[in-house]
Amino acid sequence: MTLRVVIVGGGIMGASLAWWLTRGAGAEAGVPAVTVIERDPTLARASSMLSAASIRQQYSTPQNIHLSRFGWEFLSAAPELLGVDVGLKRRGYLILATETGRATLEANTALQQAEGVATALLGPEALARQFPWLSLGDIALGALGRDEGWFDPALLHGGFRAGARARGAHWAEGTVTGIDVSAGRATGVRLQDGTRLAADVVVNAAGWQSGAVAALAGQDLPVGPDLRTVFVLSSPDTGEINATAPLTVDPGGVWFRPEGRGFIAGMEAPAPATDPWAFEPDWPQFEESVWPLLAARVPAFERLRATGAWAGHYDWNRADQNALLGPLPGIDNLFHMSGFSGHGLQQAAGVGRGLSELILTGAWQTLDLSAFAATRLAEGRRVVELNVI
Repeated sequence: MTLRVVIVGGGIMGASLAWWLTRGAGAEAGVPAVTVIERDPTLARASSMLSAASIRQQYSTPQNIHLSRFGWEFLSAAPELLGVDVGLKRRGYLILATETGRATLEANTALQQAEGVATALLGPEALARQFPWLSLGDIALGALGRDEGWFDPALLHGGFRAGARARGAHWAEGTVTGIDVSAGRATGVRLQDGTRLAADVVVNAAGWQSGAVAALAGQDLPVGPDLRTVFVLSSPDTGEINATAPLTVDPGGVWFRPEGRGFIAGMEAPAPATDPWAFEPDWPQFEESVWPLLAARVPAFERLRATGAWAGHYDWNRADQNALLGPLPGIDNLFHMSGFSGHGLQQAAGVGRGLSELILTGAWQTLDLSAFAATRLAEGRRVVELNVI
């Protein structure tokens, strides 16, 4: 009997999972029948499309390092695997630390190097030689990663979706309004238009709305929206910076990277958004926080201008800001893949593979993602990641 899998959410997670599931690796019953339900086929407000689309291996936990390493290798091989060049730019990440943050940066880098990540520590003199445009008066240390950078999220998503559809996956437009549960198992989903889709497995890949989707089955998943603004920047006489800068993370919390002939930048929102459907950029944040921090770190940014902006949500895991994967107690065939808190896009390939193998074989196979099991919350376990940007 063919396994019927219904995925709620057609963003990067849902598309990646559909791509891996339709490969059917390890499935005793053959390739499953996969249906992906997405409320907005344009993905205009999907976090996948509103992301800064960057990838790093500079994490403080081995599990996140492993996931992003898999992601980097997948993106590098995307032309062969997906038939799509996703525009991967190997420009690196530079994380800067003052004396206060030195010990943490040193410990994180030691872990990364032990896990095989090409990260190097640079003191102020080395930083000044390599990045002479930086102001380093308060900087004690920087960590520079090599196999890191950024890419085009629409190309990656399109590659996943096209591949999954070519192997039989079906995309349906609709809003899920109910999840039917009987005897501890999800039996199907109901849509706003009255349609019911029977399922042997239901997957909650609804991003920042996944907490609300879990509630349809009576489950508590601590995931909700966290609005972040990305500013589009222009500054005269910064051609050298544009050509040489990695994605740079300042100790004050702001990050920036080249984009086209200019730059993009952002930082944590000062307060939660009151209306998750507003999607309005936080323009005051640029004048009050982003621009002052950037101009202090890069003197050439004194004449920086914000020429545009957009806003999108992290799927914020309120418990520990890391992925929540697999079932929660009580419904063993309702799988969650959410809570990435800003690093989901870069981990989508690995999570898609890992969860597909868990669904099809009952166990983690290629990637052991058990540390991210959603059951950890009920068990009192947390994944503490220090590098949440």
